[in-house]
Amino acid sequence: MRRNHSTTPRTPRILGSLLLVAAAGILTLGAAPTAQAATPTPLNQVIPAPAAVQPGGTPYRITRATGVRVDATPEVRRIGAYLTGILRPSTGYPLPLTGHGPGGIRLHLAQGDYGAEGYRLHSDAAGVTLTASAPAGLFHGVQTLRQLLPAAVERKTVQPGPWRIAGGTIEDRPRYAYRGAMLDVARHFFTVAQVKRYIDQLAMYKINELHLHLSDDQGWRIAIDSWPRLATYGGSTEVGGGKGGYYTKAQYKEIVRYAASRYLEVVPEIDMPGHTNAALASYAKLDCDGTAPPLYTGTKVGFSSLCVPRQVTYDFVNDVVRELAALTPGRYLHIGGDEAHSTSHPDYVTFMDRVQPIVATYGKTAIGWHQLTGAHPAKGALAQYWGLDTTSAADKAQVVKAAQNGTGLILSPADRVYLDMKYTKNTTLGLTWAGLVEVRRSYDWDPGTYLPGAPDSAIRGVEAPLWSETLKTNADIEYMAFPRLPGAAELGWSPAATHDWDTYKVRLAAQAPRWDALGMSYYRSPQVPWPVA
Repeated sequence: MRRNHSTTPRTPRILGSLLLVAAAGILTLGAAPTAQAATPTPLNQVIPAPAAVQPGGTPYRITRATGVRVDATPEVRRIGAYLTGILRPSTGYPLPLTGHGPGGIRLHLAQGDYGAEGYRLHSDAAGVTLTASAPAGLFHGVQTLRQLLPAAVERKTVQPGPWRIAGGTIEDRPRYAYRGAMLDVARHFFTVAQVKRYIDQLAMYKINELHLHLSDDQGWRIAIDSWPRLATYGGSTEVGGGKGGYYTKAQYKEIVRYAASRYLEVVPEIDMPGHTNAALASYAKLDCDGTAPPLYTGTKVGFSSLCVPRQVTYDFVNDVVRELAALTPGRYLHIGGDEAHSTSHPDYVTFMDRVQPIVATYGKTAIGWHQLTGAHPAKGALAQYWGLDTTSAADKAQVVKAAQNGTGLILSPADRVYLDMKYTKNTTLGLTWAGLVEVRRSYDWDPGTYLPGAPDSAIRGVEAPLWSETLKTNADIEYMAFPRLPGAAELGWSPAATHDWDTYKVRLAAQAPRWDALGMSYYRSPQVPWPVA
């Protein structure tokens, strides 16, 4: 999934302005402290598209008298504090959190047909009420409320308003339970603060799984007490020969905590039996010839392998999985399994047959890249498909057969949602082995029909991976993720009936002032009718 390509990363520049969007009041210019458009954003103009919208009635206007009423539970109060943390700087209003009183903004848990992540938003002249049956639903509803306000609400200084929310009702819940994004911290290391910034951006679009690629040939990024050189030596470099880095256990737990506060579950990945040069360089006994290879700072793949016949390999895997599982409250642990070109097929099958039960021993569900379907996927395991539209029929049939036999699928087709693929041949960052992936191509497919023959029940969701061979900064991450990431989020959340490029590109264009207000980098694709800056 990560083919060799040499590119010198640099911070991208936003391209020149294009066409003005003038669609039904959805445009809000984000540049300045001038009065916002008087017409509020229509309820159906958010991303991801809501499942059902009933517009109508008088908009609600946030004023100095507005309060945020929350249920008397710690989680609802925390969500209320998160909302006021967004609203107070830009509105300049006190927006007190209260447990009683009429009107204003209310966050409320109640029984209803909302599921684990759905919500109901109702707005009228008296106020805005968000209702859900679980805190995650309220949090997702807050993201919708956020997009219904002018983009200037994201700024950290007082803006003039007005702050209106259109009247009507949204009933919303996700199509798929798994809506993920992957960040590769192995090729280039990203700090806790950098990961947190990406988490905040993912949360805006109701992403609920953060897949962290913690190990690869170029670096090992998590401290393991029983094998300390993995981090201290194996984590000491990165692509291009930089200093690398790794997370202490406390730092990793802080990422997990922060992600949970945004209702994202962390999925840690230790890629094996291939993509293991950093581990082999740290401990020679993991290599079949007993010789530690040098640290690697290039971008080739497929040349490394753990020693499948040796018992020490499984002692190593057991220790790593045990310690990582203890740090990770989420359900999943990703064991990689891709591009194991230096592992024979019989050894690959043997390895996966031995490793999957280790994951289960420590209470986690195994996820593997779709090559796992060429072995024996354990009961309950998930396979992450990263093939192309042009992947051979035989390879696709292998994945579909596994799905028919009960293996769940996460869809990450590389020529659709690999966010590190260049947009065009002139894109400075990124790779091209899966092709050029412009914004429309990234959005214009249906997870439910992508692999013919795979049962609907097998499709657990969508994930957009971002590999970091060419990425070093948050600006690099953002430029490659945006504007493609919101489309992947919509494919995972919204009903298939809402998917329409012509309407989506208008909604996507309207996100630009919000990204400007947040200080984000993004690619101004000529396929999208961006507002004039």
